[in-house]
Amino acid sequence: MDLYEKYDLLKENLRKLEGVAVAFSGGVDSTFLLKTAFDVLGKNVLAVTARSSTYPEREFREAKEFTEKYGISHEIIISEELEVEGFSDNPVNRCYLCKNELFDKIGDIAYKHGILHVAEGSNHDDLSDYRPGLQAISEHNVISPLRMAELTKEEIRILSKELGLPTWNKQSFACLSSRFPYGQKITKEKLEMVDKAEQLLLDEGFRQVRVRHHGDIARIEVSQNELQRFFDLNFINHINESFKKIGFAYTALDLKGYRTGSMNETL
Repeated sequence: MDLYEKYDLLKENLRKLEGVAVAFSGGVDSTFLLKTAFDVLGKNVLAVTARSSTYPEREFREAKEFTEKYGISHEIIISEELEVEGFSDNPVNRCYLCKNELFDKIGDIAYKHGILHVAEGSNHDDLSDYRPGLQAISEHNVISPLRMAELTKEEIRILSKELGLPTWNKQSFACLSSRFPYGQKITKEKLEMVDKAEQLLLDEGFRQVRVRHHGDIARIEVSQNELQRFFDLNFINHINESFKKIGFAYTALDLKGYRTGSMNETL
């Protein structure tokens, strides 16, 4: 199928649902899915966003602004993953534990609104990485319309741009818990450290950022075409001192640059 055949298939599949609750994070994929569902189903679409310590406030604000702009019904739920048994120990199936709780809550909200279906925004590319959250999606009978239409991340960006969505060139985002090596304890304080460090780099103008938390060490990942900014000694000193104030004793730059799922490389 070409791009527009996939897009037509997506809309056709959504139309068959008659109504749907969309797990909406405000990222590239879920924003595109939500807007397409709204274009097809109108008021029979409900966006549901989870607010938690693993979800930066800037992401929540952008999600809220989007639904307000288009007049899409939007429910906010409190989802404190750190209270889920086993989650803070950061096992390899951490994402499953999170999604399992999330879809329980979204399912309850959908039921209260008389909506029979829940959809989420994983795309065709996600099948190539280690994604334990896909198990929770399957167990809860959550629909993955973008994967069903075989839409890739790049194709979603192209269509998002054509639709005029502000997220078409937004950096890829994963929850802050993904910044920790498996087996390292996750705490609210550590999550706040990562959030502050990433926000600092974003404020410095970096487009794609990850700060991996290795105990006393912060490992910075940025796009390869932005690595050269760290060749400036004054800039290095500025970042190093700023990260110390956040709580990191040492700051390191990953020379491979940003890539999705770098914590899975040791599995």
